[in-house]
Amino acid sequence: MSLEISRIHALCFDVDGTLSDTDDRFVQKLAGWLRPLSFLLPGRDNHLFARKLVMVTETPATLFFGIPDRLGIDDELSKIGDYFYRKTLKRRTTPYTLISGVREMLQNLHPLFPMSIVTARGQRSTEIFLEQFEMHTLFQAVASAQTCRHTKPYPDPILWAAAQMGFPPQACLMIGDTTVDILAGKAAGAQTVGVLCGFGTENELRAAGADLILETTSELVHVFSKL
Repeated sequence: MSLEISRIHALCFDVDGTLSDTDDRFVQKLAGWLRPLSFLLPGRDNHLFARKLVMVTETPATLFFGIPDRLGIDDELSKIGDYFYRKTLKRRTTPYTLISGVREMLQNLHPLFPMSIVTARGQRSTEIFLEQFEMHTLFQAVASAQTCRHTKPYPDPILWAAAQMGFPPQACLMIGDTTVDILAGKAAGAQTVGVLCGFGTENELRAAGADLILETTSELVHVFSKL
């Protein structure tokens, strides 16, 4: 599969594992929990085992997030998540880390395309992420888990973001690191890019129908270099 560059007039970005290095933070925590059991792990490498464990469980875990939508309790769960996030934030002055090259990539693409955030995380934590890196002005719209009735893997937040940017979803490109991002993009009629700097594996992203696979999100700037 390949992208039809001429069709692309707007960009939609996931956050965790796509812009924010969230997965590495989680892997580090999990590796710490596994350290006492290192003698049981292959090669006694708790960090490598933790990363493989996260990647293996990513697809069923992210698809699980669709269940609250179907039960109609996703807004309540997002508010609870935001509450606990605000409590733990007091102990962390810099809760997020940007994936290498992401800021420069966004700044380069900003003059070329309207851009939006499309994430399944809560509204408050999304705002804090954008505030930390002073990136509000780069995005024309921000769709969190609470913006639409359904979140990813439903197409609703991409359809909403496309409308805010003034383009049909078929003119949008959804960029994300999980099968949930790809499935949501496809359901909306958008083209999709899967990135390998997050939770998803290349085989999973290809099987979900990604039009292009990149090693890391910052490589997206090269895709549009001729523009």
